Order: sequence, then C-alpha cells, then structure tokens
Amino acid sequence: MGKQADSGLATTSGSPKPSNKRRAALRRELTAWSFVLPSLIGLGIFVYGSLVYSLYVSFTSWDLLTPPKWVGLANYARTFKDPNFIQCMGNTLYFVVAIVPLGIILAMAMAIALNKERPGFKFFRGAYYMPSITSTVAIGMVWLWIFNPDQGVLNTILQFLGVANPPRWLESVKWAKPALSIMRIWQVSGYYMIMYLTGLQNIPKDLYEAAEIDGATKWQQIKSITIPLLANTTVFATIMLTIEAFNLFEAIYVMTEGRPGGTTNTILYYIYTQAFERYRMGYASAMAWILFAILFVVTILQFNARRKKEEIGY
Repeated sequence: MGKQADSGLATTSGSPKPSNKRRAALRRELTAWSFVLPSLIGLGIFVYGSLVYSLYVSFTSWDLLTPPKWVGLANYARTFKDPNFIQCMGNTLYFVVAIVPLGIILAMAMAIALNKERPGFKFFRGAYYMPSITSTVAIGMVWLWIFNPDQGVLNTILQFLGVANPPRWLESVKWAKPALSIMRIWQVSGYYMIMYLTGLQNIPKDLYEAAEIDGATKWQQIKSITIPLLANTTVFATIMLTIEAFNLFEAIYVMTEGRPGGTTNTILYYIYTQAFERYRMGYASAMAWILFAILFVVTILQFNARRKKEEIGY
C-alpha cells in the first residue's frame, strides 16, 4: 500500500499543473504577438490611419501651410465641373481600353508559345519577365530614346522601310497616347505571362491528347480547352491590369508630364500636380477617393460577371 501511494504521489507531482499550462500557452501567444504587433502598428498608422485622414482632408480646403477649412462636398462637386479632370478621365479610360485587352492577349500568347520544354525557352521567359521588375523610370528613359522623332530607333527603322514622314510620337497629339500604351503593354505583359504559364501547367495534358485524337486543330484546342480553363487567371489578370492602367503615373511623369496639350495627363498624374505643385490637398484627396470608388465598382462588376459565368458552368 505504501509503495502504491508513493508511486501515485510521484505521478501526480511529476505532471504539470493546469495553471502552468495556461501560463506557457499565454507566453507563447504573447511571444507571437510581439513579432506581429510592430507590423500591425505600422499598418494601422501609415496605411489605415492615412486613409482615414485623407478622407477627412477631402472635405476640407488645405494648402499644407494653413489649417484645413471644412468645405463639405465642395471638392467632390468641383471635380465633375473641372474640364481638366474630365479630360484626364477620358485619357485614363483610353489607356485602360488600350492596355488591358492587348496586354492580356499578348501575355496569354507568349505563355502558350513558351509553355514547352525546349532549349532556350527558359531564357526567353526570363527576358520577357525582366521589364516588369525593372524601374519604370529607367524604362521610360530608354523609350524616350526609342520614340525620339529625329534620332530614335523606331523612326530610323520606319524611314529605312520607306516611311517618308514617321510619327512624332510623344510630341504628337495623335500618337502620344498610343506610344505610351505600347511602352506599358511591353512592360507589363511579361508579368502576366508568368501567371498564364502557371495556369497552363495545371491543365491536364489528357485533355489535349483526347482533342488530338478527335482531330481538333491547335487553334480549336486553344479555343475550347486553354482559354476556358484559364478563365480564373484571366479574371485576376484583368482586375490587376485594370488597376495598373488606372494608376498610370511613372511613365507620364518621366516621358511626357501630361503633354502635348494634356493628351497624356491621367487622373493619378493630375492628382499629383494638384497636391504637390499647386498644394490643393483637399481637392487632390477628393479626386483620389473618386478614383478609389471607380476601381472598387469596376472590380466588383468583374467579380460578379465571373461568378455568373461559373453558375452557368463556363
């Protein structure tokens, strides 16, 4: 009896108490929060705090030098009467319409062409991807030289091919927006090509083998297998590319500064000039929130359109 009691006592005393377990769990949780908390504080102050403050500023008249003055919805009403803002909206929509579909088509075409294990294809994948991770400022300087109307590479080639009067590109009201669209499509298509390559590698090869047995051509396979099975990738790429096109800024800042005649001035560049050149922070904040609302609505519409297609089995 004494030995059994001693062994039972030893077992009881050797096991940790519930309070010790709770303290150990609390210690682990506090340790985890100690690593996460600095990032959360920075995110709360510099991201969400800035968003809330910019919303407040959008209802004020503020030049950074004097205290903000509350003006209510005056800044928002002013945007729709501002001819420059309306022009910038038109220019931005032009870039969206030009860049998004052509960028998606080019990215998908490159992905389909390079979705093979052949010598040299890895080099081309990396080469096409490089512009998307290169500084837009550096790329803009290179394309300024390419688009130079007198000594640029592009016009030199066109003159060699027999074009007597090649476009003036960034100096022309007619050709400035197409030139910027070409540059931006070239820059971003490699990034979305990688997305499509990932999607292509997840498509079962049995589907293509069955289609070949049935006599389907390569184009029929792409139309009936590849494009439908890449629909989710296309939706995501379209949303991201739409946001990028609406936020076109660096190329404008480096290459045209909104010229000629405001034909390349975008909403984001106009917000920048109003805020940091004319110190109209309230008006600039109001335009920024209008841009956010537009992007939010466009994104929701794209998600809803994709959801409806999924419901009907497409």
